[in-house]
Amino acid sequence: MLPETLPAGIAPALLAKPSRGRFMGRGGAWITGLAVLVSLLALLPIAFVVGVSWQVGWEQIEALVLRPRVGELLVNTVLLVLLTLPLCVVLGTALAWLTERSNLPGRRAWSLLAVAPLAVPAFVHSYAWVSLVPSIHGLPAGVLVSVIAYFPFLYLPVAATLRRLDPAIEDVAQSLGLKPWAVFWRVVVPQLRLALCGGALLVGLHLLAEYGLYAMIRFDTFTTAIFDQFKSTFNGPGANMLATVLALCCLAMLTAESAARGHARYARVGSGSAREQPIVRLGTRTTVLALALQGATCLLALGVPLLTLGKWLIAGGAQVWHWSELLPALEQTLLLGVAGAVLTTCAAVPIAWLSIRAPGRLQRVLESCNYITSSLPGIVVALALVTVTIHFARPIYQTTITLLLAYLLMFVPRALVSLRTGIAQAPVELENMARSLGRSPARALWLITLRLAAPGAAAGAALVFLAITNELTATLLLAPNGTRTLATGFWAMTSEIDYAAAAPYALLMILLSLPLTGLLYQQSKRTAGR
Repeated sequence: MLPETLPAGIAPALLAKPSRGRFMGRGGAWITGLAVLVSLLALLPIAFVVGVSWQVGWEQIEALVLRPRVGELLVNTVLLVLLTLPLCVVLGTALAWLTERSNLPGRRAWSLLAVAPLAVPAFVHSYAWVSLVPSIHGLPAGVLVSVIAYFPFLYLPVAATLRRLDPAIEDVAQSLGLKPWAVFWRVVVPQLRLALCGGALLVGLHLLAEYGLYAMIRFDTFTTAIFDQFKSTFNGPGANMLATVLALCCLAMLTAESAARGHARYARVGSGSAREQPIVRLGTRTTVLALALQGATCLLALGVPLLTLGKWLIAGGAQVWHWSELLPALEQTLLLGVAGAVLTTCAAVPIAWLSIRAPGRLQRVLESCNYITSSLPGIVVALALVTVTIHFARPIYQTTITLLLAYLLMFVPRALVSLRTGIAQAPVELENMARSLGRSPARALWLITLRLAAPGAAAGAALVFLAITNELTATLLLAPNGTRTLATGFWAMTSEIDYAAAAPYALLMILLSLPLTGLLYQQSKRTAGR
């Protein structure tokens, strides 16, 4: 029987099982249309690759793809992903559990230090390690630097989810006789699935598309090979065939992530148990091991780059601080970062909403379009936009508009993963209630869902800003004449092996990223209602 306190118009909306048709009215059609538009834009680089392949012809495609060099690059890339992803998952989850569920001394400080490596660009990590150990190179170096640079992408969503979980579920499992480890694997880990899949997908996409990190440690991947081929011989067909194989690798990763994510519901109505999460008391030996893990991770991810920067800044002295070049680079980085973050986050909203509220074949296709494009190296996206703007939109060729469009195409998944998690934790019943009270679908989306998902949106925008601050290849090709960001200035100095002159650019990038890293940390706490 329905409670008497619920108005008759509200009760069916709250108690009826959500269905796709409930959302696909006029407002849903508008959202779908916007998602289709964003995804069509995302297909531009893919269309560029396919178009070049069509012009090349099958015989040349076969000659370019079926050669030993492609096999070598494929083995390098696959090994990099297979070794790095599990290490990032284990390290990120272990650190998140220690800082959120144990009595680890100083766990709040450790949790902030676990997020702080996001402020250090990946190629600055390589710069630090190459400066410290000049002989470092190859797959082991690639795995080491990748793990310490990218594990926060796993730590952040897992820690946020652990804070939000209802402790009553674990209490029920323990009352049924399950031991703590069994409770963790059978109750907690399944609820972390969305966070683990989203974080692992972001790390995987970075591994596929990263250039600067692997170029500095002399480890060949598809991305470094594509860039080198364009830079040395401007061999369009050969580089685009490599990009096609890279896109297929991304498609395989998307398929695996989609299967692992499943269709489970992660939202709840109400606040759950009104008490703190249970804290596990660690023994003396376990505490020592946990502190050693935290300290070693902090030393590798923060100590090495900061100490290396300090060494070069001291060696260079005051003469390396060319403020006439540094200040304009800082200003242009800020402007591009803010504009790109706002544009990209807004573009990700329709796709994220469809992903949670109206999942289906169309939604998965639209989402995959954006992920596949983001896996392509920035140089392929940039050359695609150069070709399109020259032939069809010459007025915006080599303008800020084209550069911002490139950022949107490359970084939508960063905003999408965070938004999707936020919308998934916004109960659909509240949106139904607003619509039953006469709100339009768009109004209900704005007043209810997006407000509840605001922490996820802010985290996504911060991630996009960090990505734009550190972006290199697309900025080099598409930026208007005279544009110099901190990342391009840093790369120009390191290309000349002038590590001392590059240090101020790296330090400014880190200082610029630190507030955004703090925002990510605070928003992850607010997601749990703390």
